[in-house]
Amino acid sequence: MFVSWDYLRRGAVIAAAALPVMLVGGASADVKVKDVLKTYADIALAGYEDSLKTAEALKTSVAALIATPSEETLKAAKTAWLAARVPYQQTEVYRFGNAIVDDWEGKVNAWPLDEGLIDYVDASYGAESDENELYVANVIANKKLKLSGKMIDTSKITKALLADKLQEAGGVESNVAVGYHAIEFMLWGQDTNGTAAGAGNRPVTDFDVKNCTGGNCDRRAEYFKVTTNLLIDDLKFMVGQWGVKGKARASVMKSDNAGLVAIFTGLGSLSYGELAGERMKLGLMIHDPEEEHDCFSDNTHNSHYYDIVGMKNVFTGKYVRVDGTEVSGPSPYNVVKAKSGEVADELKARLDETLAAAAAMKKRAEDGEAYDQMIGEGNAEGNAVAQKVIDSLTTQTKSIERAVAALKLKAIEFEGSDSLDNPQKVTEEQKG
Repeated sequence: MFVSWDYLRRGAVIAAAALPVMLVGGASADVKVKDVLKTYADIALAGYEDSLKTAEALKTSVAALIATPSEETLKAAKTAWLAARVPYQQTEVYRFGNAIVDDWEGKVNAWPLDEGLIDYVDASYGAESDENELYVANVIANKKLKLSGKMIDTSKITKALLADKLQEAGGVESNVAVGYHAIEFMLWGQDTNGTAAGAGNRPVTDFDVKNCTGGNCDRRAEYFKVTTNLLIDDLKFMVGQWGVKGKARASVMKSDNAGLVAIFTGLGSLSYGELAGERMKLGLMIHDPEEEHDCFSDNTHNSHYYDIVGMKNVFTGKYVRVDGTEVSGPSPYNVVKAKSGEVADELKARLDETLAAAAAMKKRAEDGEAYDQMIGEGNAEGNAVAQKVIDSLTTQTKSIERAVAALKLKAIEFEGSDSLDNPQKVTEEQKG
């Protein structure tokens, strides 16, 4: 199933011609692949614009929280963060097939993170890690840190400090200093409940310089402001990449084949290795709440759900914006339909089934059992709900492979996952 990324990126592919297409709904028309690629790029632009818009609303809420710390302003900031996740998660299907997005994604959505790098942590977190020198560095509490024998000046919390010096410092991926999950940790704090009920519960007084808990409330507020501003900077960059003159749009549009390869690589890789494997199956196998995507807020059910919504958006060529308006046009469904109506309809049906399974998981969470509880050891019913989503994603991926074959796209690789491809290795690593 898998070929090298180097091979993929060298463009050793077979050219795809413009195809006559049967549009969704039955009306026939000659739709060129270029029009499908334009829809794909337009949906990307709209999704990143919505992500930027909701991040700016989050910034406003964070400013209000810092200016007037209260239960109300903390709740409003949390609500704004949750709202910001909805459009962003729908853009994740643009990873993997688009190098510009994949190279950038770690700035905004890296996880899991060693939160001890950022702020104080519970004693149960531990005091050190063999893998991470900065495991409990606590930049908020310390004005200088040592890394590999060299001192880092952290007296001023700046964009350069967080984005350039601390993000993945020492080559450790879990040193996450910026992005949605750093902000999530600032809002909720640690979730120390394991697989029991409850999310993080950071006290609002952690932001109150007049009645400070947790210490260093002024630096915590500054960190919060800086990392939120960085998120906005990064989203502005990606909006530009998908604009009319953007490099990401140009890369997709440069050839029919390259564009279709990008689309189906994103669909297959997110569906299989990333979501079914790394984000879901791994945590379920080892029953570990630390492996859930939004682990501080207990919002993981929504993140998974909107990833799947994003896949359906791309395949059907339709995206509903946060203001309720719609971006739509000729779609990959149309292109596959021109080659095989059976395969096109099968993939659309599999996407619908996966979304239904995710909706059931989402409802279970909204009814009171969070995702980390669902994957907990001994919770047979909750485990089954998560497993059904994983199974649906895996089945869906086989239909994506059939679509790739129907289009004769030869140089496509989907991301794999040891959790799905080599579970024994994962089990041995846990024992070791």
